[in-house]
Amino acid sequence: MRGRHEIMTRQPASSERRIDDIEVLRGLSVLMILVSHLRQSLIPWAVPWWDHVTKYYFDLWPAVDLFFAISGFVIARTLLPAVRAGLAAGQAPRALLAFWVRRAWRILPSAWLWLWLMLLQSAVFNRSGAVDTFHANFEATIAGMLSIANFRLAYMFHQFGYGMSTHYWTLSLEEQFYAVLPLAVLFCGRYLAVVLIVGLLALAATPQSDMLMCCRAQPLILGVLLAMAAETKAFALFEPVALARSRLARLAAFGLPLLCMTAVAAAAQRITTHPADVVAVLVLVLVFIACFDRNCIPPRGILRPLMLWAGTRSYALYLCHLSVFYGAREFWLRMAPAGTKFGPGWGPTLIATAVVVLVVVAELNFRIVERPLRRRGARIARGIWPGAAVHATASA
Repeated sequence: MRGRHEIMTRQPASSERRIDDIEVLRGLSVLMILVSHLRQSLIPWAVPWWDHVTKYYFDLWPAVDLFFAISGFVIARTLLPAVRAGLAAGQAPRALLAFWVRRAWRILPSAWLWLWLMLLQSAVFNRSGAVDTFHANFEATIAGMLSIANFRLAYMFHQFGYGMSTHYWTLSLEEQFYAVLPLAVLFCGRYLAVVLIVGLLALAATPQSDMLMCCRAQPLILGVLLAMAAETKAFALFEPVALARSRLARLAAFGLPLLCMTAVAAAAQRITTHPADVVAVLVLVLVFIACFDRNCIPPRGILRPLMLWAGTRSYALYLCHLSVFYGAREFWLRMAPAGTKFGPGWGPTLIATAVVVLVVVAELNFRIVERPLRRRGARIARGIWPGAAVHATASA
């Protein structure tokens, strides 16, 4: 059994160790996103019951916030010790540069690859026009490469066609956060937590808008604060030991926040005027439980390896899923007899095609692009700053 302080009191090098419960949560979040986007990109016919459920009862957009909270926690648990080590050695600029280099090699190659593949797809495999025009996709590609896709999405929301890469708004927000966070760590020093809390309060006080929803950094900030708390000795006192002994307690601690955050997210609900803030707190509860790595995040048994696979391949799954969904839809549109109209009877064919292709493509992207280039980035980062921690845990 792992020691009580194993996760919280580690040096920079040991922050490489993967936390399996975090990976399972990451797998859950990406699967929720895939299910949510099925309705928008793969299924071209009306599904009244699904639209009714997501409007009045449960919506899945908080999966993105869960992704953000995980990223904030995982990044901070590596970044904070590395910057402190750099400051102690008088090499803080090198430590920051090493972090940015490692992040760039981790994120940009796969992100840019799929941006250009989606642009090509919009030009040569878009007879239905389901993914908007080539011009819209070209603009989306440039916005994604410049890490301003979230600003473009907020500007065009419900007004103009964005293009296929709508999901890149989350990557842009994370990249902006990665650019700012190391500087905040360096210049705020021991007041970093205070600055982050002030930022949270400012976001909570800001009226809801499309721009705020596309720039909602609350889960990222809370993830960082959790990582900072996890470095303290007192944090071990809050370890949910009872969850490891009781299946019912585990299900309640996992299921209730998940149920509440999807209910709050339903568009027709009037539970709160600031659903994003409530969702951010609820996803933090899940990340808090997972960070102790006590096997408290369901499922267990045969499904757990599948969730771990989805978690470690979550970045590839997220990047390519819309391309695969629209591609499967376009493929069967072309293969079907002339005049055929898609309806519910096509559902199993479309979903089975998309799932098979998505699994294969995600695995190839992970093995051929992500993993080799992530390792290369880590080597370059160590050359810049030998004390740099290698960020071995995949981050969305």
